[in-house]
Amino acid sequence: MNNNLKILVNDQWEWDAASIGEADLIPDGDNRFHLIRGGKTYHAELLAADLDNRSYTIRIGGENFTVRLENELDQLINQMGLKAGKAHVMKDVRAPMPGLVLQLLVNPGDKVAKDDPLLILEAMKMENVLKATGEGTVKSLRVKKGAVVEKGAVLLEME
Repeated sequence: MNNNLKILVNDQWEWDAASIGEADLIPDGDNRFHLIRGGKTYHAELLAADLDNRSYTIRIGGENFTVRLENELDQLINQMGLKAGKAHVMKDVRAPMPGLVLQLLVNPGDKVAKDDPLLILEAMKMENVLKATGEGTVKSLRVKKGAVVEKGAVLLEME
């Protein structure tokens, strides 16, 4: 594991990869794991994954946690204050993987900002929230709830 990786939980707690390296994670079926750390065992379940932003929602002991991973580049960009850069205008939203459209969270005419949730796509038994990568206005919905989509399919038209 990259020792310069930073792990943030609920934007409250922070660890580096070296301290987490002492933990064991053992798969236990679909999106379920046993986490062993400090002689204690925890049952964990992966509820959602936002791979683009390296953000994951995990349930441990009935409580949900948002875990975000920051690599060296992310940390450098934050230190330089470049996160609050100029606005990025969004283009059409495409399916990052094949899946099933579970829920549309926007309508034509809606204005969206970066990281606003747009729709929920189920892939490999996991719910993935697709978020806006920049600012824009929803021009049209190209899919409906329940639609099966292929990777790269246009889901929303933006303007």
